[in-house]
Amino acid sequence: MVFPPLALLFFFFLSLPLCSQAPLPSPSALADLLEVMPGLPSPDLLIQAGAGRPPAAPLQSSPRTGMAEMPTRCTHWFQLHRAPVTLVATLLILLAIWTLQHRMLTTSLPKALAVKSESGVSSSPPAKQVGRMDPPRAHHIVFLKTHKTGGSTVQNLLFRLGEKERLTFAFPYASFQFFYPARFQAAFVDELPLASSHFDVLCSHTRLDLEELGKVMPADSVYLTILRDPATAFESLFSYYQNSIPAFSKVSAATGSGNMTALLSAFLEMPEFYYNASSPGNGLAKNPMTFDLGLDNQEWAPTWPEMLEQLSQAFQLVMIAEYFDESLILLKDILGLEYEDLVYVKLNLRQNSYKSPVTEDLLARMQSWNSLDHLLYSYFKEVFWERVRRYGLQRMAREVSVLKSLLKETRHLCLQEQALPPGELGEMTRPFQPETAIILGYAVQRNLTEDDAYFCLRLVLPELQYHTHLYFQQYKREVPGIED
Repeated sequence: MVFPPLALLFFFFLSLPLCSQAPLPSPSALADLLEVMPGLPSPDLLIQAGAGRPPAAPLQSSPRTGMAEMPTRCTHWFQLHRAPVTLVATLLILLAIWTLQHRMLTTSLPKALAVKSESGVSSSPPAKQVGRMDPPRAHHIVFLKTHKTGGSTVQNLLFRLGEKERLTFAFPYASFQFFYPARFQAAFVDELPLASSHFDVLCSHTRLDLEELGKVMPADSVYLTILRDPATAFESLFSYYQNSIPAFSKVSAATGSGNMTALLSAFLEMPEFYYNASSPGNGLAKNPMTFDLGLDNQEWAPTWPEMLEQLSQAFQLVMIAEYFDESLILLKDILGLEYEDLVYVKLNLRQNSYKSPVTEDLLARMQSWNSLDHLLYSYFKEVFWERVRRYGLQRMAREVSVLKSLLKETRHLCLQEQALPPGELGEMTRPFQPETAIILGYAVQRNLTEDDAYFCLRLVLPELQYHTHLYFQQYKREVPGIED
């Protein structure tokens, strides 16, 4: 807020007449002042408030101004103390100027979001939301965003948290991912902004390399990730990346079928025929979560138990998509968040017509092909529930109930209706569309207050739009392309 330093400056200069030859307004002059400054106490109240205090020196009337004057000994005091008084005044002026500049910077919206939202309300942040001067909480977070596990929803939550607390994001120096499927390297990160001493949040797609991440992020960073049932994750991944992963697109070319269920079934009948482990683009075609976590996704090795234990030590929380709300409650506990920080809508949802029905036979074959993911998921599911038990099952149930009520209220406030196809959405809230699936998004309610429009728009922003906005806010330039 701008008020405190300006108020201090105002009262400082108001007090100068007490120790100078500047005249002090008489009660009648003070009444005139109050007419243009409503909200101050009346002159009578001011006089009464000081009635019980013995005067420091009698006031003398000035024939020129008709106002009271102070005796010369206060002027002598001011002359003796001119240097410290001038120093204090200078510091207050500098503080006021800095606050005004800070407010201008924080309330000006980068052009990435400097447009009207679909609600018709400006998306610029309200003053109380961005201009506040509360000390930010110390959050250093690494979120390993795994594929087709609900990671985009978690990333949106971290984007909102980071924007609210004015944290510094570690972004790729080009595009929106850290040059996936390469393992993470510190060199992939864009430069540290001049105003920052370190990065606070890293949450874009990457393949895990703990040593390289440690070169970028503070030593006290909280490491998070999310896993999902391997079968449903693989079905989603096959549909989304059908034309971009060589092993998946090869089955389409071989069968000539356009039916996603038939293609998935054909691939799983003889996956080794379509899958080439040496192809860099096939990293997600087998045990994709194992691959994301930097492990060998080809076959089990005797070192697996040791590697799983190392991952368990490295990650303070491995969320489970099937228990998403419970995962958020644990996240709240680790990061010291409020319930309001946890609200979400499910992002990157596919239209139901693009989902393949999973038969028992299809399920068994997906589990067999992704056996390492099954081991990984089972291990961390046990770790997760052990953590829930330590947290307290009844306590968890109560807090999940509170969160679900808040989610219901928030969705009623923010959303026009349930998820919508891209043709019914504006450019700002339309998610990226792969060639082989329709991804749904959300339209924000109309006629929202400025505060609610600011919040609701960010709640539904797809990854690319939010990344673009935050990158521009941080670097004052557009996201560079890989070819730039």
